[in-house]
Amino acid sequence: MASLTLDWIELAQVAGALQGFLLTCVLLTRRKNRTAHRVLAALMAAFTIYLASGVYYSAGLVRSFPHFFGISYQMPWVFGPLVYLYAVAASDRSWRFRKETLIHFVPVTINVLATMPYYLMSGTEKLAMVERWFGGDVPRLLAFLDPFKYVLGLSYSIATVVFLRRHRRLVENSYSNTEHVNLRWLLLLTVSTFGIWLLATTLKVAEVQTGVRDSHISLAMAVLVYAIGYMGLRQPEVFRYETAEYPIPKLANAVSPSPTPPDEPATPEPRYERSGLGDAEAQQLKKKLLSVMETRRPWLDSELTLADLATSLDTTPHKLSEVLNSEIGQTFYDFVNGYRVREVQRRIKAGEARALKMLALAMDAGFASKSTFNEAFKKHTSQTPSGFRQAVGA
Repeated sequence: MASLTLDWIELAQVAGALQGFLLTCVLLTRRKNRTAHRVLAALMAAFTIYLASGVYYSAGLVRSFPHFFGISYQMPWVFGPLVYLYAVAASDRSWRFRKETLIHFVPVTINVLATMPYYLMSGTEKLAMVERWFGGDVPRLLAFLDPFKYVLGLSYSIATVVFLRRHRRLVENSYSNTEHVNLRWLLLLTVSTFGIWLLATTLKVAEVQTGVRDSHISLAMAVLVYAIGYMGLRQPEVFRYETAEYPIPKLANAVSPSPTPPDEPATPEPRYERSGLGDAEAQQLKKKLLSVMETRRPWLDSELTLADLATSLDTTPHKLSEVLNSEIGQTFYDFVNGYRVREVQRRIKAGEARALKMLALAMDAGFASKSTFNEAFKKHTSQTPSGFRQAVGA
């Protein structure tokens, strides 16, 4: 075999493949949230195979080792499902693989079965096919299947973003401080993979030459692998907290299956179907909640949770979450941070911002970071903290 010479793009692919292999090994040894790390390890392994195959084809290694031909063809079919499942597993420590999880791998299974004849070819037959393929003669079956992987990748990217937005709502229903519940990492991973799929789709539609198209995609993927190595292993847990609840809709205009006899008093339907929280109890809990927030000021605790507040009210997190969503119309996160913002506003008006930095006022009010404070302040007042200070002349 002739000496192997690699250009800079191929060297980037090799570096990305080595990084991907290293990350796969590291992730498999992680014990905390093992399911999420195993899914991410599978994704890294798929990236590794795809990146290594780029060099395998572009450097002509396929002619010396034809039996590896097509080994990376299935990898793009699992990128989307694995990113989605990683987001699910990283967001919920209790999530495990089940039979229904296999539905995400139906497309790649169909693809494997459809392309199995190519894998069973002899080395000589594979070489002949490679020459035809490089000459632009792509088998009809592969030409038919190829567009579906782009649709699959883009669809899963969108589904992952939708899932993360929904998960954020769940988190905000339970925690007043999301500084350690950072979804930015998962969003960055999802948006990055979506960007790569968009790049691949655009180049495909533009009929860019296969070699040029693959090199661009591989380079972007190598950068992503290094980003995962730099950022992914440093991120905090983003699991779904046990106290997070979905808002429970009211049972408006419920109709009984049979009319109530006129001589019997009508029994009101419970307002909240799952917890049995009726109107009277909901109003009483709301009144008690507002009183506690004003008198005890639990929001000064930066780590206040829905469960903590529910305990102080002698109720359950589920019932408290229902009252917040249906009676007050806010998530727990927005409700608590509203009190913190109003406390900072009060102290700014009192002139305390002259002696203390704005961040000190925020921390005293229960905020855990400057970014969270600025975001919450603008959301509740439509002004920045400095803008509000200038407006009141403090």
